[in-house]
Order: sequence, then structure tokens, then C-alpha cells
Amino acid sequence: MTSSASISPAADAPIEGVQGFLVPMSCTDLPATMHFFIARLGFRLDAIFPADGPRTAILSRDGFTLKLGLDVKDGVRTLHVLCDHPEQWPGDARELLAPNGVTVRLVHANPPMMLPATRQQLVLAHADGDAHWSVGRAGMRYRDLLPERHGGAFIASHIRILEGGPVPDYVHFHKIRFQTIFCRKGWVRLVYEDQGEPFILEAGDCVLQPPEIRHRVLESSSGAEVVELGSPAEHITMADHELTLPTPFFRPERDFNGQRFVRHVAKHAQWTAWTSPGFVVADTGIGAATNGLAGVRVVRAQGQDNEATRRHDTEFCFFFVLTGSLDVTQGDKRWRLAADDSIAIPGQLPYGFSRCSADLELLEVTLPADFPLA
Repeated sequence: MTSSASISPAADAPIEGVQGFLVPMSCTDLPATMHFFIARLGFRLDAIFPADGPRTAILSRDGFTLKLGLDVKDGVRTLHVLCDHPEQWPGDARELLAPNGVTVRLVHANPPMMLPATRQQLVLAHADGDAHWSVGRAGMRYRDLLPERHGGAFIASHIRILEGGPVPDYVHFHKIRFQTIFCRKGWVRLVYEDQGEPFILEAGDCVLQPPEIRHRVLESSSGAEVVELGSPAEHITMADHELTLPTPFFRPERDFNGQRFVRHVAKHAQWTAWTSPGFVVADTGIGAATNGLAGVRVVRAQGQDNEATRRHDTEFCFFFVLTGSLDVTQGDKRWRLAADDSIAIPGQLPYGFSRCSADLELLEVTLPADFPLA
């Protein structure tokens, strides 16, 4: 007969019967410390003992339990309190000192998006043998196209999914100013809040992910690639444990923090003249959906005369070579760009396009969507 003491659960097995979490705190003045947590932070008293000389009190709020004890030796020294609007308190008032010496910090329960100031610079990223790919979330490979992130204001990534099939994702959303995903190769199956059934994003297609729209990546083809651009570079991703996708409603005109969802399908693209002669452009509709905040277009060379001299007034201007090749010049400098190379060009900096191959196709991302050319 096997003894129950000899049976041990697996190291990563869920612990059965968990009912809550108890956080110990030491104190020397139990009544004063109790009053602080009850009066200032809304805790309630659940237990106190012994009756003839209390040395321990159990307080709770919203599933969080404190054990205040005169005999506690190694209790916590700092407690972060999640608040709706901690910014309404002056800076010094956001940090309280309890009678037992514990520091109580008021922090955002729902942290806001933080947008650093944009620091533009000219950035070239070549997809040659020296290109660095790092392993990111869910085993995906990332190539950073904007290493210094324009001061933290922007991020641009070339992403590869090596193995196809289901993606271990969950319903989530991003606290962002702007985010777009362009399918470079293969396909990715996605689903978005109030945008109907899951759909396939194929090579040449792109989406605008408005701020805080719930979404989920379901599966992908083997070797799928996307180019993702967003602002700010470091943004908060939050899980939504309540919402199930797809939602029962189809609301393509729904406003998400001032923007609308966009799904641009490449095979339905309409081509018009670009701002420089010798090129045509397909607008994805992202400019209209963001009320002019950002523009995403695909640019093609057309005809024989494909030289352009440009200077723009933008916060952000980025080109990714989808097919073909071209020379980019700036002053006396010249760079040859080919497929999967990219360049970010600061506003007010003169530059030129020349020696464009007949099959040249560029992804152009700008903030704002429409801008004057010098």
C-alpha cells in the first residue's frame, strides 16, 4: 500500500483549494495602523486576537488580506495601491507613510499611454547577411528597423513566423497612438472586435489597429512575415479575460479612441498619381480612418522617368522596399536599397529617389497622413 506522504504533485501542477493571499506586515502600534488602513484605504476588520491584549489583526479589501502583527518580523515594507486617478494627488501625496513605517504608493490601476518626444534621425536598415534577428514573443523572429526608436516615439519591426499553425495568442488590446500591420509574405488569420468573423491577411494586405481595439491572432502560414509599425515604441498590452471574439456585432464604423478599424485588401487597391511624377500610389484608407494622424500607402514606379527629389514636413516618414530596388540620395550620400531594406527620413531633410527598377514597390508610412512637400 502506498503512503499518501510519498505521493507528491508535479512541480508545475496547479495548487488546489487556493482561497486568497495573505500579506504580512509588522507594526508596533496596532490600533493606529489598523485605523490607517481602514480609514484611508477602505479595508475592513475581519479578525483580531487575542481578546485580552490584541497583537494581531486581519484586514481585507477586494480579495486582498493583510495580517498586521506585533510579532511579524519580515513583513512587506512597500504596498502599491491601484487607483483610478492617482494624478489628482500632488506628487508627494501619492506616497503615504503608514504608522507601521510601510510606504503606500498610489499608482494607476489603468496605466495611461506615455508618448515620448519624437527625436527624428535618418535610419537605414539593410536585410543582408549582417541583419540581426532576435527571438521574441511566441518564438517569432524580430528584426528591428528603427533601433533608436526616434527617442522612444516609434517602433518598426520586420517579423517572421517560422512554424505555421495555431498561434498561442489571447484576446488583448494595446494602449497606443498608432499601429499598423502589413503582411509581407504568407498569411495570418486574425479576428477583431466588432469587425465580423475571422479573416485572412494575405501578402500585400494591411490593417490599422485602432487604440484599444480587442483582437487576437489565430493562426498563420509557415514562414509568414509582417511589417509592424507603432507609436509609442514601448506600449502597454493588456489581456481582456471577459470578451469573446468574434463579437456578435459587425460595426465597421465604430470609433475606437478617435480611429476606425481598417482592413486593406491588396487585390482591391486603386492606383493614382503619387506626389512625385513617375510613381503611382495605392492608399490604404488609414489616413481617413485616423482623421489624418497617419498615412499608409504602397508606392510603385511607373514608366521610365522615376527620379524624384523630395523634402517633406512630417513627424515620421518611413519606406520599406517590398520588391525591386532604388537609389536613395541625401546630399552627396547614396544608398542602394533592395527588397526588405528600409529607410526612415527626418522631416525637412532633402532626399532623392533614382535608378528605380521597373518592379519597384515601396511601403510608405507617414505621420501625419498628408503633408506639404518642399
